[in-house]
Amino acid sequence: MNRQAQAAVMFLLGAALLHAGATDLYLRYVKAGLQPLLLASGAVLIAAAVATVWYERGRARAAHGTGHAAHGTGHAAHGTGHAAHGTGHAAHGTEQAAHGTEDAAHGTEEAHAHPEPRISWLLVLPLLSLILVAPPALGSYSALRSGTALKQPYGYGKLSTSDPVPLSVVDYASRAAYGHGSALHGRSVRVTGFLALDRGGAPYLVRMALNCCAADAQPVKIALTGKLPPVLRPDAWLEVTGTYRPGLLHDPVNNGPIPYLKVVSARPVPTPHDPYDETWNN
Repeated sequence: MNRQAQAAVMFLLGAALLHAGATDLYLRYVKAGLQPLLLASGAVLIAAAVATVWYERGRARAAHGTGHAAHGTGHAAHGTGHAAHGTGHAAHGTEQAAHGTEDAAHGTEEAHAHPEPRISWLLVLPLLSLILVAPPALGSYSALRSGTALKQPYGYGKLSTSDPVPLSVVDYASRAAYGHGSALHGRSVRVTGFLALDRGGAPYLVRMALNCCAADAQPVKIALTGKLPPVLRPDAWLEVTGTYRPGLLHDPVNNGPIPYLKVVSARPVPTPHDPYDETWNN
């Protein structure tokens, strides 16, 4: 691709990043905390594209001016050739030099006659898909094919005094699995996540946790027991109210711990603004 085409692709990429960063679209790809860096990257790419176009136009104007100067020099050389007609050998040498210059110019014209490969413009398609098509967040398909990423925290924060206690999937799972539910006994909790069903139909409440971006998303799972909805639909988002139940399952993928939650009530909820768990690295 020539520089003008490169500048166009850079501009489109910068515009796509700004569009994603200014809307909720970026939450499908990266953590919420990376939004400022995403916006800054888009602005830098657009600035680089504009600078490239400005530089190329300036260089084209300079080359055009040089061409006019060279044309004038050619006319002067033609006059000198007529004046030196009597000097045969000198005129012959001048004609050979002029012929070489014409050959070089002809080669340059032939080089410019071949356009850039049009297939390179296919690079624009992923950018257009980024702008026009918002991919869904990772769901039950990815969750059941990855082992639980639950890990023991350094400590636990103080639970809210509200009833039920609002907890994230990661917070509840870590307290139940590694804290042995010591702070959860006798407390009603409320947890939100999407539903996943294994091959045997066993239900899990899941939230995908990010380290950086969707490419490294890993599931944290809670096994559900108790009063479950009559119809269980994978990837449906549920707000589950329940109590701690002792015991652990072991994930068949990586043998990681999966705690239980005894469901008292469950209701469907819309997909949250940020579908990934933000408490993972907090």
